[in-house]
Amino acid sequence: MAGEWPLDHVARGWPVFPLRPGDKRPAIRDWEARATTDPNRIRRAWTAAPYNVGVACGRAALVVVDLDTPKPGIDVPARWRQPGIVDGAKVLAALADHAGARLPIQTYTVRTASGGQHLYFTPPDGPPLRNTAGRLGWLIDTRAAGGYVVGAGSTINGRSYTPILDLPVTPLPPWITGLLRTTERPPTPVFGPMLAGVERRSRYAATALRGELDRVLAAEPGGRNHTLNDAAFALGQLTATGLLPVDLAGDALAQAAQAIGLPTREVAATIRSGLTADTRSPRRFPVGTRR
Repeated sequence: MAGEWPLDHVARGWPVFPLRPGDKRPAIRDWEARATTDPNRIRRAWTAAPYNVGVACGRAALVVVDLDTPKPGIDVPARWRQPGIVDGAKVLAALADHAGARLPIQTYTVRTASGGQHLYFTPPDGPPLRNTAGRLGWLIDTRAAGGYVVGAGSTINGRSYTPILDLPVTPLPPWITGLLRTTERPPTPVFGPMLAGVERRSRYAATALRGELDRVLAAEPGGRNHTLNDAAFALGQLTATGLLPVDLAGDALAQAAQAIGLPTREVAATIRSGLTADTRSPRRFPVGTRR
């Protein structure tokens, strides 16, 4: 890559930072603060290793709508069991039709490694939008203030993120803004003391825990149990390192699951399965990571 794609993003005014080669995870700590538009810093960084590209959405003034494709074996939620609804792009089309609006596809768009799409928009006025997972609909996430996306030129499992519409970034359509605003949940304070205790042991673990809890709290009916299982699986890799106590991770996930209305019995089984599924493969950290 040698800095070509990162510099392309910077030419658009988007601060970037390195992701691990062949991975979606940041290669540096404090990625949002350290994301840069300095061409010299970028050339030095991407000469050191074939990093993927992270785009800091908040600092780039972007809202990215992530239209995913279904993973094998995943059931379609009951609400979306309609003819032709096969992926996030079709869900967005159905939402646009319901709103009586045009499908917002005339904007900068990237094909993702999984075959999905990232639609780039400028944010609306008012309070900043935050990241969401499934809030707009099945297989639709959004990345905004506090989040990042894997940028064009990155490669995951040998598949590239490639621009398919190299157009100017357009404003987020008001009907999408309205859906995000009306479905925003207030932040929950219940995790404050718990996260503070984790951070005293490891800032990395506290950040990961907060991120997975946010994913669970943002989950929509039809995908909540799957999101909880994914979060437990991700945190199970951390508990295997010793940075995150397994009991604490389980309690935190159970509280988040209870807050979104999942049945207690179902929650316990899902969390236990996820936390123990990957204990033999603890998460690995990039060289120099402060834990």
